[in-house]
Amino acid sequence: MNTEARKVAVITGASQGIGWGLVEAYRKIGYAVVATSRNITSIDDEGVTAVQGDITDPAAADRVVRTAIERYGRVDTLVNSAGVFIPKPFTDYTTEDYAAVTGVNLSGFFHMTQNVIPHMLAQGSGHIVNMTASLVDNADSRVTSALASLTKGGLQSVTKGLAIEYATRGLRFNAVSPGLIKTPMHKEETHQFLSELHPVKRMGEVSDIVNAVLFLENSPFVTGEILHIDGGMSAGH
Repeated sequence: MNTEARKVAVITGASQGIGWGLVEAYRKIGYAVVATSRNITSIDDEGVTAVQGDITDPAAADRVVRTAIERYGRVDTLVNSAGVFIPKPFTDYTTEDYAAVTGVNLSGFFHMTQNVIPHMLAQGSGHIVNMTASLVDNADSRVTSALASLTKGGLQSVTKGLAIEYATRGLRFNAVSPGLIKTPMHKEETHQFLSELHPVKRMGEVSDIVNAVLFLENSPFVTGEILHIDGGMSAGH
């Protein structure tokens, strides 16, 4: 299918929450979208191709990117939106917790990004956005989350490193650092507690994160940026 005039976004964690909000947003600005998650089903939109798979598996990540190239001919943007968050005291984490968090947050990023970069380099342009977490910069004794810091902190550092590595080759790398956002990840009974963690005393909305990603998408002079969308968490408590 020859769709060279249409830009293409690949979005992970796309079946719900921030990921699904991004699918809808990129469609509204005219992109074709390849949407992937473990649980995603077919989507009634000719401009969206759903690819079910576990991005911790290198073969699944390869399949997602190959689908984008075969169906739409290019990849302009990758948003690594998939993420796992397990808040526990450090010594309570199990080996299963460690595998789950590092698998999605780090391995998923690694496999997806490695697969997409060669295609972006071949076309001379591309944008990769990673989702980090405000807790990486602002540890809070009320939310013990060492595995989030370990993995999302790594994503934050590698965003800057890759931005510099590819700065002269047409590729941009940015990150959005959310506070606590109202998504299915957080049960409704926790919302009041989570709201109190923010200086503005409320949780963020999916639209807040989507708007931040679109800002970065439309800012060609911005690379290596960690954009905090966190209700003031990064400023202090």
